[in-house]
Amino acid sequence: MNSISVRALLVRGMLAGLVAGALALAVAYFLGESRVDAAIALEEAHSHSHDHGAGEELVSRGMQATGGLATGVLVFGVAVGGIAALVFCYALGRLGRFGPRATAALIAGAALLTVYIVPFLKYPANPPAVGNPDTIGRRTALFFLMVALSVLLAVAAVILGRRLAPRLGNWNATIAAAAGYVLVIGLAYAFLPSFNEVGKDFPASLLWEFRLATLAVQVTLWTTFGLVFGYLTERLLVPGPDVATATDGGTKRLATVAG
Repeated sequence: MNSISVRALLVRGMLAGLVAGALALAVAYFLGESRVDAAIALEEAHSHSHDHGAGEELVSRGMQATGGLATGVLVFGVAVGGIAALVFCYALGRLGRFGPRATAALIAGAALLTVYIVPFLKYPANPPAVGNPDTIGRRTALFFLMVALSVLLAVAAVILGRRLAPRLGNWNATIAAAAGYVLVIGLAYAFLPSFNEVGKDFPASLLWEFRLATLAVQVTLWTTFGLVFGYLTERLLVPGPDVATATDGGTKRLATVAG
């Protein structure tokens, strides 16, 4: 693969990740922070009712909700944008007759599903005041285990689908590979430990509003990345007015990068 093209795609992936991170930051701030504040207020009220001191904050809540949140989301967006760009370099031309925009959309959708939604359904995010502090390390480790398992199984499903395609056809091979992925993920859901540590006095509506807000952040991030990165890669790989050839994978430069 042309190293110049890989470098250009990597830069565009990080740029698209930055744009996606900025929009996700806005969603996190306007949808999520109010739920976090409400959860913290409940935690503090519960702490005061049991005469426990809250302790001095190392980082103020204002800094956490602004600078800390912005740094975390933007750095995450740039990092995953770069990783997704490298995956795009490998996947382009190997997933059928998809052009740059379609390939970028497929990668973004697969990342959203495997990296976040599948682990989220097993170990959903919790606001402050929810969960036992003694199990936070175990819960975090299991969440990342679920992420790794989901990604590896998705890669295995793609490989399986490609190998079954000559015998079953593309459509049936895709269904078989997807069914295998769902089956193994279901077994993981069944056998990995679960945690139900939500207190009876914690409002269910606040819990689900927080979880939906975190889901909205990830949906915004990956949707924006897929759209922006697809546009940037199409401009790079299919220059000129005739961008219709992007859907056919018919340009010489596209074939060069995919090869």
